Amino acid sequence: MKQPKPNFYNLAWRWHFYAGLFVAPFMVMLALTGIIYLFKPQLDPLMYGSLLNVPAAHHKVSADDLLKRVKEAYPQGQIKQYLPPINAERSAQFVVINEGHELNVFIDPYHGDILGEQDAKQNLQAIARSIHGELMIGTVGDRLVELAAGWGVVLVVSGVFLWWPRGQSAGILWPRLNSRGRVLWRDLHAVTGFWGAALLLVMLLSGMTWTGFWGKQYADLWNRFPVAMWNDVPKSDVEARSLNSATRQTVPWAMENTPMPMSGDHAEHMAHTSTQAGPAAPTISLQDVQNIAVQRKVEPGYSITFPTTATGVFTLAVFADDPRNDATLHVDQYTGDVLADVRWQHYSNVARATEVGVMLHEGKMFGPFNQIIVLLICLMILLSAVSGVVIWWKRRPQGKFGVPPLRHDLPKWKTAMVIMFGLAVMFPLVGASLIVVWLLDWGLLSRLGRQTESTSPSL
Repeated sequence: MKQPKPNFYNLAWRWHFYAGLFVAPFMVMLALTGIIYLFKPQLDPLMYGSLLNVPAAHHKVSADDLLKRVKEAYPQGQIKQYLPPINAERSAQFVVINEGHELNVFIDPYHGDILGEQDAKQNLQAIARSIHGELMIGTVGDRLVELAAGWGVVLVVSGVFLWWPRGQSAGILWPRLNSRGRVLWRDLHAVTGFWGAALLLVMLLSGMTWTGFWGKQYADLWNRFPVAMWNDVPKSDVEARSLNSATRQTVPWAMENTPMPMSGDHAEHMAHTSTQAGPAAPTISLQDVQNIAVQRKVEPGYSITFPTTATGVFTLAVFADDPRNDATLHVDQYTGDVLADVRWQHYSNVARATEVGVMLHEGKMFGPFNQIIVLLICLMILLSAVSGVVIWWKRRPQGKFGVPPLRHDLPKWKTAMVIMFGLAVMFPLVGASLIVVWLLDWGLLSRLGRQTESTSPSL
C-alpha cells in the first residue's frame, strides 16, 4: 500500500492550538478595550458634555488667570499639566495632583468658572487604555500583553499555513454558509482569519512599539535623531518617555527616548554633579508658553507640562491624529527660550512609519473611515477567537484536553524551524516562552497523551 506523503499540517496545527489557547483571552480583551478607546472622540462629549462643552464667546481669560483660579480651588494641589481648548466650544483643562489623586479639572476659558473634575485614572477611557496596555497591573501586565501580541504573530503565521488552499475555494475564500455545526464554525474561523491576517499583523506590530520591553529595544535601535540636535543645550538623564503613562499620552512615540533638556544658566553645572535640583520656580508665565505654541504654529490639541524641578522645562507637545503635525517643544522656565523644537521632518523613516502605524492602530489617521476599519478588525478578532474556542470544544475527545496529536514520522521541518527561530529572535519574550512550551509539550503533555492512549480500553 502506498504510504501517504509526509506533511506538516498537524505540526502547524499543534502550535496554532498552543498559540490560540494563550492568545484568545488576550485578543478578546484587547479587541473590547480597543473598541472603547477607538470611539473616545464620540464617547467623551456624550458622557462628559457638561465638562467638555462651553458656549463660544468673544473674550477668553488668560491662561495665567485660569491657573490662578485652579490654584485657589486646589490650594494643596500640584498643577501638572495644562491643555488649552481645542476649539472655540471646548473647555480648558488642568491636570492636578490633589491628595494623592490625579484629577482632570475642567474650566470655562471665557469666564474662568470651574466646571467640574474627573478622576484621571478612573474614567472609562483611562481604564480601557490601562487595561489595553498593561492590564492595570503595571510592568507585569505590560509584559503579558507583549507576550500575547508576540504569540499572536505565531498564531497568524501558523494559521495562514493551515488555511493555505489545497485544491478548493469553498471554506477557504468564503464560508460554506449552508453547512452546520463544526464545519460552519471552522469556515468562519479560517476565512475570517485569512482576510484579517495582514491587518491583524499591522495591529499587533504597531501596538508592540509601545510595550516596555520589545518596544523600548525597538525604539533604541531605530528611533534616532542627529546628535547635533542636542549639542547646544544641557541635557538631563531623564528621557521624554517619563511624561507618558498607561493612562495619558503626552509626547509622541518618536520622542520617547530623547533626553529632556535643562533650564537655567546653572543647568550645565548641575548636569555634571550629583546636586539635587530644587522645586520649580518658573519666571515665565503660562500664557508666555501658550503664546510660543501660537507663534510656532503648533496644532491645537497640544498640552503644556509644567516643570517639577529647578532645572526642569515646560514641555509643549501634541500627539497629532495626523503625525505630520506632531510637535514637541521644550521651553526654558526662566528665559522662555525654546531649547528644542522637534517635528515630523526631524523623524527618521522608521519613526515616521511607526507613528503612522500607531495612528492607524488607534483609528485616528483618517477620521471616521479609519475608525470603521479598525472596528471591523476588532470584530474579526472577536469572531476568530470565539469560533476557535467553539471548534476546539466541538472536536476535543470526551474527557480529554484535545491537544492536536503530533506524528512522530515527520522529518525536520526546516522552513518552520527558520520561521520559529526568526520569531524567537525578533520577540525575545516569545522565544523564551517557546522553550518553556516545548519543554512542557515534550516532557509532560506528550507523555500524558501517550499514557492516556495506552490505558484506554480497546474497542
